[in-house]
Amino acid sequence: MADWTKESFSRLVEQYERLVYTICFQLVRSAAAAEDLTQETFLSAYLHRNTMPAGYERQWLGRIAANKAKDYLQSAWNRRTVLPGDEAMPPGLSPPTEEVAIAQSEAADIAALIDQLREPYRPVCRLCLLEERSPEEAALALGRPVKTIHTQLSRGKRLLREQLERRERHGTV
Repeated sequence: MADWTKESFSRLVEQYERLVYTICFQLVRSAAAAEDLTQETFLSAYLHRNTMPAGYERQWLGRIAANKAKDYLQSAWNRRTVLPGDEAMPPGLSPPTEEVAIAQSEAADIAALIDQLREPYRPVCRLCLLEERSPEEAALALGRPVKTIHTQLSRGKRLLREQLERRERHGTV
């Protein structure tokens, strides 16, 4: 919907605010942070309302909310800040250090494989898979049609899957 009025956007907020809050809370596990992230989500949605794909408002808002929550968690990790509730978390519930190290190693391997992809798949996969941008955002950033981005992302994922399977068969994982 390209012609947003204050009333139509207010209806959108009323319709999806519980969903956005729930997504944020599920990821950050803090009511106060989830409330802040819900506000940030709708602010971002309002600022970019003209890029909202018609008929996909729910998915679009959900994606923004998840990205806001992930950014929040990422920044808290980088600052080594203890998130509310973490201080009371029993040691057995936090992921073992080796699992975290393995996950980071696998993520680095995937990033390296994406960097080895040829054009036009590399920038599309980097934006959509590593930076968690939507295909619409990637299309805007790269100046390509959204349909082209979807096709290139699909083919890029297939190439990555093939590379991973090849590495697994040869024991170079």
